[in-house]
Amino acid sequence: MIEGQDFVCFCNDWDGDPLSKKQIVTRLARKNRILWVNSTGNRNPTVSAHDLRRAAKKVIDFLQGCRQVAENISVFCPLVIPFHGSKLARRINQKLLAWSLRRTMRKLGFKNPITLTFVPSSADVAGNLGERRVIYYCVDEYSQFSGTDAVAILEMEQRLIEKSDLVVVSAGKLLESKRLHNSNTHLITHGVDIEHFRKACVAGTPVPGDIASIKGPVIGFFGLIADWVDLEVVRALAEARPEWSFAMIGEVRTDITNLKPLGNVHFLGRKPYASLPGYCKAFDVAILPFVWNELTLAANPLKMREYLAAGLPLISTPLPEVMRLRHIVNMARTSDEYLEHIERLLATGRTGPDLAVSRAMDKESWDHKIDELSDLIAQPAGAEHSLTAVTA
Repeated sequence: MIEGQDFVCFCNDWDGDPLSKKQIVTRLARKNRILWVNSTGNRNPTVSAHDLRRAAKKVIDFLQGCRQVAENISVFCPLVIPFHGSKLARRINQKLLAWSLRRTMRKLGFKNPITLTFVPSSADVAGNLGERRVIYYCVDEYSQFSGTDAVAILEMEQRLIEKSDLVVVSAGKLLESKRLHNSNTHLITHGVDIEHFRKACVAGTPVPGDIASIKGPVIGFFGLIADWVDLEVVRALAEARPEWSFAMIGEVRTDITNLKPLGNVHFLGRKPYASLPGYCKAFDVAILPFVWNELTLAANPLKMREYLAAGLPLISTPLPEVMRLRHIVNMARTSDEYLEHIERLLATGRTGPDLAVSRAMDKESWDHKIDELSDLIAQPAGAEHSLTAVTA
C-alpha cells in the first residue's frame, strides 16, 4: 500500500452509509493522512423535509470546523451553493471552497497533497489546491441520477477527467465512456469487507429481533431503496407467494405505495453497518432487483459482493458488472425468473449463509483493491500508460 502521503478526498458525507468511498479511504488512512471533504452536492435541492434537514445539518457541521473522526482522518464540511447549472454559483463555490480548503490544509500541515475525488462537482476546485496529483475515482454515471442537472454534471465531469493525472473507474461501461477524455483510465472493480460480512456464517452472530420474529422463508434485500430498485419485482413475488416473507432493509427514498398493503413485505428501515451480518444470517435468499437503465448498466453493485461475502445465495438482475460473478450469482430479468430461482433454492435446501460461498470472495477484498490502486498511484505523474482492466 502507498504510505506517508496526504490525501484530500472529495466524497459523500462522512456520517452516511459506508459506501465504496469510505471503504477505500479508511484503508488508505492506515498509512496516510486524509482530509475527507463532505459532499459538495450532485443533484439540485428540493423543499422536501429530507433536503431541509440535510441543509441544516451541513450548516451545523460547517460551523464545527474541521474535526478528527478517526486516526489519520479529519472531516471538513464545506458550504456550497448546490446549483451546478449556474455559472455564478460555481464561481462563488470555487473561490469559497478553495479558500476554506487551503486554510484547513495549512492547519493540518498538508503540503503537496494528492487530491482523490469521487465527485464531478469538485471539478472547479480540484487542481487548484497546490496538490501534486489529481485522481478521479468514478463509481457511478452521476448524470443519470434523478434530480441532477445532467448537462452541468457531464460538463463538470469532462473537465475533471481531462485535468486528472489518473482516472479510476469501477465498471466496464464507465471505462468505455471516461477513457474517451483521458487515456490514463483504469478499471478496478469494487471490493468487499469480507471479514465483516462473513460473520453471517458464524454460529455466535446474533440475529436482530425485528427480523428474527418474521416468519420464514425470508427473502432479503438491504441497501438504499431508491428508484433504481425494481420494486415491481418485489411486489409480484410477494403477491405470488404470500407464505414467503420479504425483508427490505434500508432508507426508503422512493414510492412504496404498492407494497404497503402486502402483509408479507416488511420495511425494517436503515440499520447500522455493524448489524448487517446478523440480518444476512436471517436471510434464506438474497435478491438484487434493479431496473434496466443507463444508471444501473454502469453500476457495480457493492451489495452484490456483500451478500456473497455473507455466504448467501443471490439472485440479481444481470447487469454487466454482475455478470463478472455469474459463476456464483443466479441471474433473473423478470419476476417469473426470480420466482423460479427462489423456488429451486428453497426446494434443494441451498439457503442461508454458506461459508463456501463466502470463501469464494477471498480475492475480492478491499485490501486487494487498495493494493491495485496504490500501484496505479505509484506510477509517475503525467506518464502515459496502456489501459488496464482489472477484472473481478
